[in-house]
Amino acid sequence: MNKDYPIPDNELQRLAALKRYNILDTLPDDAFDDATRLVSYICGVPIAHISFIDENRQWFKSEIGVGVSEVPREISFCNYTILDTKIVEINDTHVNEIFKDDPNVTGGFNVRFYAGVPLTTPDGYNIGTLCAVDHVVKELNDNQRNALSIVAKHVMAQLELGTKNIQLYQQRKIAERAVLARDTFLANMSHEIRTPLNSIIGFTDLLAQTELDDVQRDYIESVQIAGENLLLIVNDILDISKIESGNLVIESEPFNLKKTLKHVYNLLKVKVQKDVEFNLFLDAEMPDMVIGDQGRLNQILVNLIGNSLKFTSEGEVTVSVKKIDETEDDYSLKFSVKDTGIGIPKDKLKTVFERFTQVQESTTRTYGGTGLGLNIVKQLVELQKGEVDVKSTPNRGSEFLVMLTYKKVDVIEIKEKSVSKNNLGNLKILLCEDNVLNQKLAKSVINNFGFELDIAHNGEEGIELLSQNEYDLVLMDLQMPVKDGYQTTEYIRNEMNSNIPIIAMTAHSLVGEQEKCYKVGMNAYVPKPFKQPVLLKAIKTVMNQDSETNHRRIIDMTFLDEMACGDPEFKKEMINLFVEKIPSQAKDMEEAFHNSDHDSVKKLAHNMKSSMDIFMLQDLSECLSIIEEEASTGEFTAETLDKVNIFSCGIDEVTKILKEL
Repeated sequence: MNKDYPIPDNELQRLAALKRYNILDTLPDDAFDDATRLVSYICGVPIAHISFIDENRQWFKSEIGVGVSEVPREISFCNYTILDTKIVEINDTHVNEIFKDDPNVTGGFNVRFYAGVPLTTPDGYNIGTLCAVDHVVKELNDNQRNALSIVAKHVMAQLELGTKNIQLYQQRKIAERAVLARDTFLANMSHEIRTPLNSIIGFTDLLAQTELDDVQRDYIESVQIAGENLLLIVNDILDISKIESGNLVIESEPFNLKKTLKHVYNLLKVKVQKDVEFNLFLDAEMPDMVIGDQGRLNQILVNLIGNSLKFTSEGEVTVSVKKIDETEDDYSLKFSVKDTGIGIPKDKLKTVFERFTQVQESTTRTYGGTGLGLNIVKQLVELQKGEVDVKSTPNRGSEFLVMLTYKKVDVIEIKEKSVSKNNLGNLKILLCEDNVLNQKLAKSVINNFGFELDIAHNGEEGIELLSQNEYDLVLMDLQMPVKDGYQTTEYIRNEMNSNIPIIAMTAHSLVGEQEKCYKVGMNAYVPKPFKQPVLLKAIKTVMNQDSETNHRRIIDMTFLDEMACGDPEFKKEMINLFVEKIPSQAKDMEEAFHNSDHDSVKKLAHNMKSSMDIFMLQDLSECLSIIEEEASTGEFTAETLDKVNIFSCGIDEVTKILKEL
């Protein structure tokens, strides 16, 4: 055969089109193998293949009877097929002037019959072929020729689908990275806001516990409410991040419903304008105690009532709660917040719960607000499997309705607890904290509990004080100079071999940070700005050696259950595979990271992502996406190290939970 084989006129464009599909030298694929088997069956031939032709070779994506992965382009029959627009059929190569002396006709594959269909891209470039080959003279019928053309179109459709999936995957990863970057920014911002806010709220609480005259107490209560409102705004921003990342957990604890509603009413009374009447009506049949999330109910009502008070300058704002149903286990309640304010136009009612949405652009300038409140209300209600609705008439007022179901309380025990009292005796506590205001606040609070407190300005000072004195407990800030909270805790656990209880205290709120705290050896986690009862509860928890700290993550098995289709053995097998393979792969990735082996890190991160998705471990999957992307650049950063550490901690926790199932 003449080695000066024909070259298509559009060769450069054809090769560019081929490269777009990233198909060359890829692994076997069932979809292509099925197509090849179908061709062999339809045409009744021992040899069939799907191949692509680049500058120098014919590469076989799928083949039957060929036995090699590629051949030089100059001995390829398909060089002629890609010049055509339809099927090329050679019934007897022995009498064909072009091919009769070809080495694969006189020997080699002993080709006597050949039929090839060009694989044509949507923009008209022939990048490869679908072929049927036999050792005997043969002629296809019309049905076989039509079938070959249909299969060729199917092969191209698979290629197009693969390309679109890659593009979608890349776009999704870009979007996920943007979301994670936003969450990190919000967490860092919250840290900067929460640190001074921690001092403001804390010192105001302490001041409120001192002897004050009526005017001073009024001022202090106003400052407390302002501080709480500022904290609500910060929490609104963080809650959006937590809800989207699946890390906001709805609590289920007994609480006094009537007392909660009265507390919200009293909290918001100061916002009432002088020409507005503010009322609270409670159904006589409404239960006193229920089981649910008191904090999230507070948040929902404060947002709804706060909005009504803000947008009502005269008339009334009425909050009413009614029991609408009762079963053996549950109460169904309807919460109504009705006002005579500015109202909402009909065309805006459908979007009022959307993020950053306000009724008019002038609303923000006139009344203030972030535009997040109603969106968070809607998501918090839906997380509790409830419903929220709104009715409104412009200039006549609005009514927001929330339907929630709470479980009944079996045994009601009402215990009045004072924050300043404890049953732990005279504890001696070490605080590691670099912020002077936070040091002063913590000292006042701890002394108020009846405990002693020593202060270290950083981790090094903390280690020195621990080596010189006996302490019952350590309160550990995470962000400190010289030695941060993580490094200090690791030193205490590994070098000093101390089991002293350690409580993490931080204004930072990164996804996975709590798991990282527990991984390095901390016993509890208290976010700033802390409330005194929360801190005291954490202290009691870690000092009670018989109690188990509840900081386990919840693993969502929904997707795995769908895959299992009711087969418990399949589910068990998938869990066992995760437990057997993922922890060792995570360790391999960590080791490769420390060895700056970018290729291995990239490969391991990519391979583990599908397992994270099966168990719906979104935060860990996002960590792997960032690690993979950083590895692709060939340069690791501080962010890579952070994600590797968080992923490692998360996998340890998940593996422990799965082993207990």
